[in-house]
Amino acid sequence: MAFPTSARFVIIGAGIHGLSTALHLARGLKARQAGTGADILVIDKGGIAAGASGIACGVVRNNYFQPAMRELMAHSVALWEENREALHYNPVGYMQISPEAMHGDVAAIHAEQQAIGYESTFVEGEADSARYMRGLFDDWQAKGITSVLHEKRGGYAHNAAAICGLAGMAEAEGVRILTGVTVKGFTFGHNSDAIVAVETDRGRIECGEIVVAPGPWVRDFWAMLDLPGRITVRDATGEDIDDVPMWRFWQLEEGVLGVPLSDFRTNEGQAPPVLHVDSDAPLVSDVDGSLITEEMWGIYYKPDPQFGGIQGGASPYPVEGDADTVALDPYGPASPEFVSSPEFAHMWASALAHCHKRFEGMSHRYKREPSGGLGCFTPDSFPVFDRMRPNAYMIADSNHGYKMLGVGQLVACELLGEPSALLAPFRFDRYAAGALHPVSHSPFPWS
Repeated sequence: MAFPTSARFVIIGAGIHGLSTALHLARGLKARQAGTGADILVIDKGGIAAGASGIACGVVRNNYFQPAMRELMAHSVALWEENREALHYNPVGYMQISPEAMHGDVAAIHAEQQAIGYESTFVEGEADSARYMRGLFDDWQAKGITSVLHEKRGGYAHNAAAICGLAGMAEAEGVRILTGVTVKGFTFGHNSDAIVAVETDRGRIECGEIVVAPGPWVRDFWAMLDLPGRITVRDATGEDIDDVPMWRFWQLEEGVLGVPLSDFRTNEGQAPPVLHVDSDAPLVSDVDGSLITEEMWGIYYKPDPQFGGIQGGASPYPVEGDADTVALDPYGPASPEFVSSPEFAHMWASALAHCHKRFEGMSHRYKREPSGGLGCFTPDSFPVFDRMRPNAYMIADSNHGYKMLGVGQLVACELLGEPSALLAPFRFDRYAAGALHPVSHSPFPWS
């Protein structure tokens, strides 16, 4: 196609949010007889799924302590289920397995899941939790687990394949997707905060509205829109904390244990749910028996044919220093700096052995290849979905992105003049107002 010089809607980012927004915006325009998919242009500096969406673990869950996140995720899970084949989605379920320190949090999650009609089973007490887990896996051996929340919905999708499927759905609605286009900046209107054009390395694109859905590159687009790099946040006590960095980067720790998929099935020979285990039991090395940590730790894992083994991860760690100095490119496994560490491999393989006898002595099967990436987090580690300029909508997912398929549908409705109650708790002004999301006892910053 010839390089376009204008578009009614320009969406930046061909990942989960940009493509979902494009798809549902095209459908919304058609339903309202207000336009077609040809009014929508998606641009990306790489390719479809070239960023975080293309290397994501792909887990889809509703397991959130925050009511606003839980309702938004129930909406998203329904969309994954509706598009199971096109999006390469595996609805195997999801399990949160926890120690006593998290018992109250997980009980609250279960109660609110029941209130919104989201099917899950909750098991309490150490003996009953062990019995339930051994009913699924006869080699289960983790100690100190006092609750199990088994979400019967949820599961995982094959990362890049799902995004390519989403792109195909959008293109079928007439959406144009143009890759290899780097945004260099924006042109504002005369005496106006509105954007009149997107400036790229291939030319200028005049626009009616833009949607910025860049994943971890949100820091750069925030600056291009001349938005504040430091903000005031009102905490739970009502005190204003000044000069808080808007963005923080965390290194994501993920990897693969290269064992046959048939080595990890349920007692009935079925594909297991995605498992997430948090524990305060001492974690010792499966290699030499040395102590790895006595602090709270957590892992998640699943057998995944795309990765060729048991794939999963552990808690990320913060990248030290000023967020403005963090090098995002090259991203993911191509990065010389921000990939999973040898310490992670040791910890994660040992944690698998802590949970399942079948993984004892398997640390040497860890695939020694680059994995992981960077997540760009907001001050409270939860998303910002908001119109940040009169015609510029920002999707800043704070690394919750892949599972949140439904955000694009809701953003599309807002672009068409229909405010979303599900997105309302994620407005930027919550920081000044002190309307922050509650924090759980999980060792993960996104739970």
